[in-house]
Amino acid sequence: MIIKDKTRDEVEEKYKWDLSKIYISEDEWLKDFEYVKANGDKYLEFKGRLNNADSIYEFLKFDEEFSKKSDAVYMYAALKFDEDTSNSKYQELKGKIEKVLTEISTKTAFVIPELLKLSKEDFDRFMNEKSELKMYEYEFRNILRTKDHILSDSEEELLSSLGKSLNNPEDTASYLRNSDMKFGVIKDGDGNEVELSNINFSKYIMDNNREVRKSAFYTLYKEYENLQNTFASSYSGKVNTDNVIALRRGYKDAREAALFDSNIDGRVYDNLIDVLHHNLNIMDDYYALKKEVMGLDELHIYDIYGALVPDSSKSYTFEEAKNIVMDALSILGDNYINDLKKAFDEKWIDVMPSRGKKGGAYSWGCYTSCPYLLLNFNGKFDDVSTLAHELGHSMHSYYSNKNNPYIYHQYKIFVAEVASQVNELILARYLINHTDDKNEKLAILDSLMELFKGSIVRQTMFAEFEDLMHRKEQDGYVLTSEFISDNYYELYKKYSGNNMISDKEIRYEWEKIPHFYYNFYVYQYATGLAAASYIATKIMSGDKEMLNNYLKFLTLGGSMDPIDELKVSGVDMNNPDVIQSAMDMFKDLIDEFKEIYRSR
Repeated sequence: MIIKDKTRDEVEEKYKWDLSKIYISEDEWLKDFEYVKANGDKYLEFKGRLNNADSIYEFLKFDEEFSKKSDAVYMYAALKFDEDTSNSKYQELKGKIEKVLTEISTKTAFVIPELLKLSKEDFDRFMNEKSELKMYEYEFRNILRTKDHILSDSEEELLSSLGKSLNNPEDTASYLRNSDMKFGVIKDGDGNEVELSNINFSKYIMDNNREVRKSAFYTLYKEYENLQNTFASSYSGKVNTDNVIALRRGYKDAREAALFDSNIDGRVYDNLIDVLHHNLNIMDDYYALKKEVMGLDELHIYDIYGALVPDSSKSYTFEEAKNIVMDALSILGDNYINDLKKAFDEKWIDVMPSRGKKGGAYSWGCYTSCPYLLLNFNGKFDDVSTLAHELGHSMHSYYSNKNNPYIYHQYKIFVAEVASQVNELILARYLINHTDDKNEKLAILDSLMELFKGSIVRQTMFAEFEDLMHRKEQDGYVLTSEFISDNYYELYKKYSGNNMISDKEIRYEWEKIPHFYYNFYVYQYATGLAAASYIATKIMSGDKEMLNNYLKFLTLGGSMDPIDELKVSGVDMNNPDVIQSAMDMFKDLIDEFKEIYRSR
């Protein structure tokens, strides 16, 4: 028989998020949708008036209230769509609000150019005239930073009107991965025929049975090979758009444009790649260890996600995962744990995979809602770690919303992965310290090594690939499927070392990575883990000052530059030693695993 994912209706209610906290019914959603649709024109009432304290304050208050409502309208539609991406009803709802917001964005295109006609002295005078504006000082400073990169009013309006079109490459790739691609059937370890999907691929690529892993690997990437030209067209369009807009705005390249918003020096990006290049010998040690433990003469890509020790294949119920995570994170204090319990008690989490559900996992909320979590929980240790990870995001968002006005509630992407990785590290080390079973310790160390390999080594490879593709396109190269795949494959082999066979099918893996459409996002997974490892190590050693500083960091939202926010916790990401210390920790984990494994 063929085993398929459950439909949405077949999933138990206790495993579904409660979106009624945003809107109790779709009629209520429709009321706010109509409000958003009807009131967008009010932005135009401020055109030509943003030249005095009273008008600017009036605008900021209107924008805040309107944005709170439009954020909620969009988020509800998007979350309902993600429950089942094949549901045409929610495709329509999401499309409707996206169309309206795109239209409204053209009506706000005048705002930044108009404010940029003002000087620092003007803003200082306005804040003296109207004390309510003082809370916006950091925002005003950030606006003035962009002065050299803003286009004319007509050009800004044109770009705003093209918002949906500019997102088409990402949307096309997403529809392909989540709805349209059909991978066929493989046999699981018991001989049952199962329908392979992007969602359940992780389950079968980690199966203890090597033939199951191998079958899943070849079956999945055969379909990506079949669609390589479609994905290349989509991705090259995205890269070209990034480059054209960046150059038109006066940046030297798309990477500088992407890092500018968070005021990140390009040296941070380059330091990351440079440090990794000098430490890739660690991957030789890592994969040599894998070969030794697995008893393989040849290690292939479809082997590297398999369990190294029997306990790593243990399954968990969601209730067990919840209790483990709560106990592990208790080191962060009673207040943190009491707030964390709300995620379970108030049904922030959509737990189980189902047919058509968006793959992967994320945390997402708006200022007026709780931070929701989408999971695809399959009961493996990685799923427990993912729960801890996404709860880290949600608690960061929860505290940011609670402690900041709307204008500063959203933290920058650069710090977005710190809290999630702190949780993962604490969880893993907690479990190591709470067992005397060497096999359990090895299983947890295996997951930690995988975290460092996945979040630092792999994401840095992604970051180098993304940077390379943008530079090549800017230099006039045509990003054909063959060109993209060749470059990806060469980087993959470089970052994998000499003790693993890089099967040629992996050349198509870039098609599978949605983050390549997120505009230089992935490097922040690596910098995030480097910062998190520093913070978590000190907290676990009993450093109360670090704990207090970290909890303060979680409350900062977007009220400071992200580099400065991390300095609140004593981490300077401009220093390459932070990345080196994380790689040293990765090496230590490998050595710890070897010592325990060989002493059994």
